[in-house]
Amino acid sequence: MTKRNAIIMAAGTSSRFVPLSVERPKGLLEVKGEVLIERQICQLKEAGIEDITLVVGYKAEMFAYLKKKYGVSIVCNEDYACYNNTSSVIRVIEKLDNTFVCSSDNYFPDNVFVKESAESYYSALYAEGETGEYCLTTNDNGQITEVKIGGRDAWYMVGHVFFNHEFSEAFRKIMIEEYKNEETKQGYWEDVYIRYIDQLPKMRINRYKEGEILEFDSLDELRQFDESYKDDTCSSVVKQICQQLEVKEADVYAFKNIRHKGDYLHFRFMVGEIPYEYNSEKGVEIKRI
Repeated sequence: MTKRNAIIMAAGTSSRFVPLSVERPKGLLEVKGEVLIERQICQLKEAGIEDITLVVGYKAEMFAYLKKKYGVSIVCNEDYACYNNTSSVIRVIEKLDNTFVCSSDNYFPDNVFVKESAESYYSALYAEGETGEYCLTTNDNGQITEVKIGGRDAWYMVGHVFFNHEFSEAFRKIMIEEYKNEETKQGYWEDVYIRYIDQLPKMRINRYKEGEILEFDSLDELRQFDESYKDDTCSSVVKQICQQLEVKEADVYAFKNIRHKGDYLHFRFMVGEIPYEYNSEKGVEIKRI
């Protein structure tokens, strides 16, 4: 049995998840009675993976309790606000071996980490029609040969990825050199993989059925899966909106981020058929638009 480890990426602000992301990182949201990142840690441990590292940044202090509760390691990415996920990968680059690289905000109904694989793979779901995701082309052996942003009726990257030792060794050398470039710092590690796909050991596609990997890009999507959020969003910002407009939380929806930086929050939302704007630039202003 190959010894495996895991890295959970949890540094980002998840600005599309306003207003909930203002108060806590997305990975610390409770979904159907379980904290997202805690559920994932438990699934990894059930699969026999004890060496788990969290890469945190935004509201890093809120993750601290997990070290004592689950015995995980925590690495802080101070560059989370100015660079993309390459800045998280570079901080744990020496930990890459037979490694799961995960996102803290994924929800797996069943444990996807139990089955062992000798090959590197990227998880994928199928999109019917047009999609703006990273779409995969494979050969007859299921190995990924090309990745393009956007496509139609295609398998696309989502969820966890597994690096085997051979892939990790090759990727580490490339990533260390690439990270010297500003363009790389501003991008995703997947973009580095795409640029060097012909030079790296082959990674195969790991296809999943609809519903086997879930990610919630907005409060509206989360409400479809966990209906408890319809009547109680657990958000002081939403409660403030409801108090001022004299509406119920279930009436407030279609949240769309305009800007979220530090304590400054600016987003749009709907109440019934009426659009509103929330802006905290000069005190809290909630206005109809």
